[in-house]
Amino acid sequence: MTHRRIVIGDVHGHYDGLMRLLEAIAPSDEDSVYFLGDLIDRGTQSAQVVKFVKQSSYHCLLGNHEQMLIDVLGDGEVYGPALQGWLYSGGHATVNSYGEAGIPQGDIDWMRSLPTHLDLGDIWLVHAGVHPQIPLEKQSAEEFCWIREEFHSIAKPYFPDKLIITGHTITFTLPGVTPGKLAQGNGWLDIDTGAYHQKSGWLTGLDITNNLVYQVNVLRGRVRKLSLSEAVTRIDPSQVGRMRRHMLRP
Repeated sequence: MTHRRIVIGDVHGHYDGLMRLLEAIAPSDEDSVYFLGDLIDRGTQSAQVVKFVKQSSYHCLLGNHEQMLIDVLGDGEVYGPALQGWLYSGGHATVNSYGEAGIPQGDIDWMRSLPTHLDLGDIWLVHAGVHPQIPLEKQSAEEFCWIREEFHSIAKPYFPDKLIITGHTITFTLPGVTPGKLAQGNGWLDIDTGAYHQKSGWLTGLDITNNLVYQVNVLRGRVRKLSLSEAVTRIDPSQVGRMRRHMLRP
């Protein structure tokens, strides 16, 4: 059997949906599975998601929601403005998922250890994207975990020989993309199809090796398998600036 490379978009606390997605993908011990970050927040099962991924052999990147948690709890301190921002962005659901015992320091330390990006040769994985005007070695988690418009509007690929695969920005907030579709721009592919969002509900896994897309709708229970060509919409980067009126919370 061919060794597959599988990339999974923003889970956002949907453990049951993730289990259904992995059941559909059926990764073998020889396959490599990569999570693009944002395992937590918004959904009600963040603690279960973190426990599962942490104990697995799968790879995971740092997302902006893990970064927000670290900023609030990483040093054992609770900071007012940062705390309010995190709770507003779905952090309360993560806190509730851990119950009275609270979030263990081991989980916080694990999140802090997550890389911001992974280079797979022909594929470059990152949660949000890269800043086209800043040399790669000078970029930080701020760019890798948070960037949106500057990245999606690039006129030419950032890497001449690598496809950047991201999550972070729900695809239907990009021009011309309908709920559940992946979004493709110049040298990048966004697979965050908005598992937590009432307008979508789709959690996506991408089999890079075979150009297959697996999706589970966490709201409606549907499961589907599509070719990448069926699942993707190519956007016009010149129209990206107009998406601001559709911008969601972090």
